[in-house]
Amino acid sequence: MVNAAIDNQSPEHVVIIGGGFGGLYAAQALGRASVQVTLIDKRNFHLFQPLLYQVATGGLSPGDIASPLRAVLKRQKNTQVLMGEVIDINPQDRLIKLQDGNTIEYDTLIVATGVSHHYFGNDQWAEKAPGLKTIEDALEMRRRILSAFEVAEKEADSDQRRAWLTFVIVGGGPTGVELAGALAELAHSTLKQDFRHIDTAETKIILLEGMDRVLPPYPPQLSAEAQAELEHLGVQVQTKTLVTNIDEDQVTIKSGDRTEQITAKTILWAAGMKASPIGEVMAKVTEATCDRAGRVIVNPDLTVPGHTNIFVIGDLANFPHQYDDGKPLPGVAPVAMQEGQYVANLIQKRLKGETLPQFHYTDYGSLAVIGRNAAVVNLGFVKFSGFLAWLTWIFVHIFFLIEFDNKIIVMVQWAWGYFTRNRGTRLITNPEE
Repeated sequence: MVNAAIDNQSPEHVVIIGGGFGGLYAAQALGRASVQVTLIDKRNFHLFQPLLYQVATGGLSPGDIASPLRAVLKRQKNTQVLMGEVIDINPQDRLIKLQDGNTIEYDTLIVATGVSHHYFGNDQWAEKAPGLKTIEDALEMRRRILSAFEVAEKEADSDQRRAWLTFVIVGGGPTGVELAGALAELAHSTLKQDFRHIDTAETKIILLEGMDRVLPPYPPQLSAEAQAELEHLGVQVQTKTLVTNIDEDQVTIKSGDRTEQITAKTILWAAGMKASPIGEVMAKVTEATCDRAGRVIVNPDLTVPGHTNIFVIGDLANFPHQYDDGKPLPGVAPVAMQEGQYVANLIQKRLKGETLPQFHYTDYGSLAVIGRNAAVVNLGFVKFSGFLAWLTWIFVHIFFLIEFDNKIIVMVQWAWGYFTRNRGTRLITNPEE
């Protein structure tokens, strides 16, 4: 058993599984509480996932958007960080089991392990169409994108060259839209003078969305403006279009009664999500109910039904209590941040014999960037797009980066890229054998 105790005088040991937005914000909010905190993650860093697409398209390096968890929490004397993967939970004995065989006791457990890609029952597509959830995913996307141009430069056959210069992105949510916009700028601007035998401006980027518009959670007006900006960048947007099959270099799509095949060497996945495997573990050991994506349906105070000392937060949680129609809260970073802070506050209240009203998410708005000087922002009371929205997007993302040096580095990188139209991390670092 791992000795997770820090201060034997503290009666409460809070174990947090997952160092994403929910878990990290909970740990930080407990930094001065009279509890022991153990944060466990299979990685030793917190990843700012909203900017992963920038790594995938050569705009930023992985280290620019990742922060070592130990460094972030080093000033919290009541907190320790453990690197490990949790594979089982024993609610009766209040134990969690790590993959290496160690066990850790807890008084209160916070589970915030997030989600991964969802291929809707077609997991065989994963190798052909990588998603974007981890640094490894981003580097693999970057490898495929940049390698496609390199192969096209040497390809003599015109049909094969067109296939290498065709990119299909599946999913028109924020990730797909931002990825498509960044890829268009990379092909049509950054790389324009880099090659001698291909014209990268001829690159075809196709964005597929099953709903009737891109950015479905946004107001229709902003969705229309986002699509217009994408098309201005040269992206072909196809809505009401479903992917029925993905082969090595071909995507089969269906739109209404029409079926079509697109020849493309690079296919990128930005659609759907499924809960981490811990969701299944939670359902098994606590008899909690999970939704179709595997997310745990939680109580109004984010606890698991029947277990007042186990919380599930972030993307792993299905919170259906805020809206009259039972629609769960969206899987976005602000939700996870607020849930982490709420749970930390509730734990401290409980130690004093007090409680809190049920969790309520305050939606300060949503925003997505399309490209240079182009973004859409929905603040509820006002909606806008264009240059001001783009500046707002930049400010918000820099503000929420965890470490100060990351804020400075990203700000300088973006400023340099804006004036030079350059993306400085166009490295193929993990070529296939």
